[in-house]
Amino acid sequence: MKAEDAAKKVLDTMLGHLGFTATIELEQEEEGPCLQINMAQPESIIGDDGDRLDDLQYLVNRLLRKHYEDAPRIKVDCAHFRRIQEEKLKAEISSLAERVKANNKPFQMRPLNAYYRRLVYQAVLAHPEIEAHSPDGTSRLKRITLSLKSN
Repeated sequence: MKAEDAAKKVLDTMLGHLGFTATIELEQEEEGPCLQINMAQPESIIGDDGDRLDDLQYLVNRLLRKHYEDAPRIKVDCAHFRRIQEEKLKAEISSLAERVKANNKPFQMRPLNAYYRRLVYQAVLAHPEIEAHSPDGTSRLKRITLSLKSN
């Protein structure tokens, strides 16, 4: 069994034990495989700002790594919530980059998890005069500061 199929089975089993009826589709995205959950009332799986999706994704990947050492990182999404959030974040970064350039003042973003911070760093690459920095530490959520690059 391929790792992606095993991940789909793990997620389906977890959702079943939680009492949810859903269909799961395996989609190939730029970043890798994504398990798309389709169900009535997706907000019950998404949670507040995707926190339940984060938890499901974490568990699926942890269980998968136990049996497949070289398994790809599996993204778990529901009703394309993550894709929509990613697009909103990219648009926000463009707007903030313009704001930082216009005001010549750094801007500190809201706390983000590692996944969304990585997206911010990738989006900032489209703005060569802007740099992004997040504090060191072990905190799960960190605030990225956008500023003009110093020459």
